[in-house]
Amino acid sequence: MQAPQQDAIPGEAVFRFDGERIVGTPNAIGPWSAFAQHGSAPAALIAWAAERLETATPMRVARLTIDLIRLVPIGPIDVSSRVLRDGWKIQLVEISLVAGGITVVRATVLKISARLLDLPAGVVVPPLDLPSPDECSAPGGLGNLHSPFLNGISMCVAAGELKETGPASIWVRSDRILIEGQTTTPLMRAAVTADFCNGVSAQLDFDHWTFISCDISLTLTRDPIGEWILVDAQTWIDSNGGGVACGRLGDRRGWFVRAAQSLLVERRTTEKGSAR
Repeated sequence: MQAPQQDAIPGEAVFRFDGERIVGTPNAIGPWSAFAQHGSAPAALIAWAAERLETATPMRVARLTIDLIRLVPIGPIDVSSRVLRDGWKIQLVEISLVAGGITVVRATVLKISARLLDLPAGVVVPPLDLPSPDECSAPGGLGNLHSPFLNGISMCVAAGELKETGPASIWVRSDRILIEGQTTTPLMRAAVTADFCNGVSAQLDFDHWTFISCDISLTLTRDPIGEWILVDAQTWIDSNGGGVACGRLGDRRGWFVRAAQSLLVERRTTEKGSAR
């Protein structure tokens, strides 16, 4: 089977419309498979679908739980949603991505009532304790993690080193349009960044191991702001083949998300970039 085009396509979005259907372009390809999207791409699509759903009262997204059931292929994707609970204070929705008649991603989205509260003094989320993107430097290359999707991402390192294993902190900005004709919202940017917990804080050599995320979960205290999102991440791995990558996400205002990913850890038995 011939692999899809591996080079990013200048000027094309990660997703485009074909009538009512959404199509993943080669710009969505990630580092794990030449045939599949980077996990950040469907995560952004889920966030976009979640924000479009109407609510009975003003609400904001409090949690996104995204199960990456199968590799998400390049090509046509059907997006469907089903309201599980629709109230005045919460809304719970299931969103599915279907490719070729097969569900490849299933997510639940919890929205809660959005209102301003006069909180007691001292009840605040801790401010950032890492430098801003203006004070950070570019990582100087991603090595074997190069992929078309990552070509559309700007990064700068706030702590640690991407070329080495262990915890690290980076600012992430999506430069390419994610969905054709649609504004890339801060929530979509946060969903993109949450999937970077795994790669940012890798504990194993990418040349010899795979540590693929099976899900992405974000719990938000508020809506993010701006284009740059900071991820401060670490990974735990056990000899039973399991692992978890977790982190906190922030913006220029401060911390606003806790994120986690379940990892499937395996020794490489195929050439880097081939399909599982």
